[in-house]
Amino acid sequence: RRAAAQLGRASAVLIPLAALGTAIVAAPFAQADAAFSATTTNPGSTWKASVSLSSSIVLADVPGAVRGTVPLTATLTEPTGRSFAVRIEYASAGTTTWRTVCTDSTAPYSCSWATTGVANGDYDLRAVATSGTTTYTSEIQQDVTVDNLAPTTVMQDPGTPLHGTVMTTATAADTHSGVASVGIQYAPSGSTTFKDICTATEAPYTCRFDTTTVAGGAYAFRSVATDVAGNTTTSATVTNRAVDNTVASVSLDDPGAYLSGTVPLSASASSSAGVTSVRIQRAPAGTTTWTDICTDTAAPFTCSWATTGVTDGLYDLRAVLLDKAGKTTISASVTGRRVDNSPMRGSDVQTTNGSAAAGTLQSGDTMTLTYTQQATLSSIVSGWTGSPLAVTVRLRDGAVQGLGLGSTDDTITVLRNGAAVNLGSVNLRQDYITSLRTAEFGATMTASTVTVNGVSATRVTLVMGAQTSGRTIATVSTASTMVWTPSALATNLTGRAASTTPTSETGAADREF
Repeated sequence: RRAAAQLGRASAVLIPLAALGTAIVAAPFAQADAAFSATTTNPGSTWKASVSLSSSIVLADVPGAVRGTVPLTATLTEPTGRSFAVRIEYASAGTTTWRTVCTDSTAPYSCSWATTGVANGDYDLRAVATSGTTTYTSEIQQDVTVDNLAPTTVMQDPGTPLHGTVMTTATAADTHSGVASVGIQYAPSGSTTFKDICTATEAPYTCRFDTTTVAGGAYAFRSVATDVAGNTTTSATVTNRAVDNTVASVSLDDPGAYLSGTVPLSASASSSAGVTSVRIQRAPAGTTTWTDICTDTAAPFTCSWATTGVTDGLYDLRAVLLDKAGKTTISASVTGRRVDNSPMRGSDVQTTNGSAAAGTLQSGDTMTLTYTQQATLSSIVSGWTGSPLAVTVRLRDGAVQGLGLGSTDDTITVLRNGAAVNLGSVNLRQDYITSLRTAEFGATMTASTVTVNGVSATRVTLVMGAQTSGRTIATVSTASTMVWTPSALATNLTGRAASTTPTSETGAADREF
């Protein structure tokens, strides 16, 4: 569409010049048009045309994500001095149903676009100048995201009392332009003067809080999320969390987001009165039904959790300190850790370069996804037997709507006839496409059987074809370690769902594709 707009402008210039050439041939030199002869010389019947007759209209750059009232400006170059009306228009991205933002007849041609009057989403913008039957159209600015919906954010409870350096965490999400940053703040309880602990630009939104830098007492904590368009949201406040660096403290080490088999658990505890015991507990996520996993009476405070003894699902974990003064101190909870003892998992994800340029997703490149067991292929795509199958590989910027990742977390998913193929997603952990953009490639998918740790397993191979839509792909020069998150809709030969535990690329970190 951008090339078409440029061709339109070129035509608007070329047609008057062609007509001008005809007029010169048809009329005697002595009667040449005054506007032409005023900018030419004729010594010895040698004519020289002015280059100042070129006409064009340009719409000033608009940010990729906008909100509220947006200033728009167009610049018209028109040496003939004719009067033009300039209008600025918008249309839903990829469509040709143009609507007028404003019309201006005098330079500077500018207006304000009240984006609250349109639905949140992606739009194209252009400027159009008209004078009689003459029309100039600017290059189209594509995929400008209107986002007037604020992000959401939740401040996680840091626990109480707080001692030494503790981790503070918030969650955030945004529907349209993506989360740009999340700030975590604190204030003495009863005060509205919050101070920043840190600002994080990528999930997980966490930072360390050195409680020894503040006076002992009660504190409140909150998070402030800002999206790419500039909308902000402040979380509900977590109040009355004590900072006390003179009493006992206890913390539980994070065992990881995905747990299976026997998991080692470890806590740190101290008290000026001495430690009697440390209990490590579990509860179904979001509940207060705590169950002891183990009790240890001497440092290091560790134990093993046989996760096969509980139902697969999300769990919260914490540690409880009992000191020799009889005081109980509870750690901050490690929340939402998934127990997953599914038999089939992702084993590995790899890419190979089959094109001219390394570090760029192109035709001929391949990606392989290897399970730990044999998969029922029809659970990946209905009716599939593993023979070559035409699919679509979609590459999206990590910050695009719905993903909630960072700009260097560009993600690949696979589609068949517009529906998701049940392979899950692959985070490339680098920036393979520009911010908030998407590209699609034709591809061929096949399945084979390989041996993984002595067990027959399924390997899915994707061979990339030509790009079919979307933005230009970037070239990456930095090594990364991909992460594949399988879909639970894929099953093994006995019908058990695949684990959604993420699997990291094995081997040395390298450039993908």
